[in-house]
Amino acid sequence: MLPSPSPLAGSHQRFLYLQVIIAVAAGVIVGVLFPAFGASLKPLGDAFVKLIKMVIAPVIFLTVCTGIAGMADLKQTGRIAGKAMLYFLCFSTLALVIGMVVANVVRPGAGMHIHADSLDTRSVSQFISAAQEHHSFSDFLLQIIPSTTAGAFTSGEILQVLLVAILFGISLARMGTAGETVLNLFRSLTEMVFGVVRLVMYLAPVGAFGAMAFTVGKFGIGSVLHLIGLVLAFYLTAILFVGLVLGLVARLAGFSIIRLLAFIKEELLIVLGTSSSESALPGLIAKLEKAGCNQGIVGLVVPMGYSFNLDGTNIYMTLAALFIAQATDIHLSFGEQLALLLVAMVSSKGAAGVTGAGFITLAATLSVVPSVPVGGMALILGVDRFMSECRSLTNLIGNAVAAIVIARWENALDDKKLYDALHGQAVADILE
Repeated sequence: MLPSPSPLAGSHQRFLYLQVIIAVAAGVIVGVLFPAFGASLKPLGDAFVKLIKMVIAPVIFLTVCTGIAGMADLKQTGRIAGKAMLYFLCFSTLALVIGMVVANVVRPGAGMHIHADSLDTRSVSQFISAAQEHHSFSDFLLQIIPSTTAGAFTSGEILQVLLVAILFGISLARMGTAGETVLNLFRSLTEMVFGVVRLVMYLAPVGAFGAMAFTVGKFGIGSVLHLIGLVLAFYLTAILFVGLVLGLVARLAGFSIIRLLAFIKEELLIVLGTSSSESALPGLIAKLEKAGCNQGIVGLVVPMGYSFNLDGTNIYMTLAALFIAQATDIHLSFGEQLALLLVAMVSSKGAAGVTGAGFITLAATLSVVPSVPVGGMALILGVDRFMSECRSLTNLIGNAVAAIVIARWENALDDKKLYDALHGQAVADILE
């Protein structure tokens, strides 16, 4: 089992969300009043995200390995992974469809009448080049396998760590009583790693302040006003997806989406400040286990979801692609939009939960859909950073819901712990 205290334990947990709110607000003010100084604070946000990424690999490895080793039936691991992939496929596809429907109804790019030949693609050339590095889905599958075992922990690829952890966990489970010594060691190491996470989280307000000051100072609030229709359409769509779609799923699984958001409020604010859903991964894993989800299920579902269940990124991809088409007066038939949807279903898998990944994934999608000019991405580059926060927040919420739902399907959810977490501590923290 994971250590019972959350990485955000004690009084720091109680006030972290308030500290981050103040830091985010201060970052916005600094970015508006002193844009050059705000832009220079980028290293603060980058340093915090790097510190979190430093511990992600051991957190995933130890959580998954001890979780699988503690399962009585190894067949359960395969069943959980299968259910998770089915869930991810359904809801990530639904997110793509919703983004496409909203784009056709709202038409945020209509009336701009921009000629594709007049677009300056130099500003997005780096994203196009990055997207072209991943040529096919088979390349993505091969990338899951690390060159060496140690390489999985240095590559920064979540799925490589997950693969190694699953293999080690299965091997440890097959050892039976002979593996108890190693299993106990791994459990002790888990407590130590989450102790490191607690230390790192003290810097969350500093990281959020630096990242938000950079965003506003570099791109300016004014850049949003030029494309306010697209930004508002995306934010409203994401809010409706979380409130209605995920809210209904949560209700059917026996919990309230609002109370879940209150329970993970610290993680949401950290993501808002850093624009990276990875920055909240360790805290999310610990909190879901604290809320009564089986450790092995959380360890499998959440890391998998960070590559296969990116609801916010999927909404953004189809909405942004059709915005570019509308802005450049390119009419897409139903068949062409369906082709775009199918390509996005493949290219969206494996996108990392880090800043800029959604933009790169969009470039990968457009590069194989000749109907929409890839250079049109230059139109939304200025506001992409502001939409990145919403992408990451929606992704995080989607994976939190997925873990609880799949734990419910597996009868591996402690209802009392879930109730206490969502109704007791979450409410108490807000009132305090």
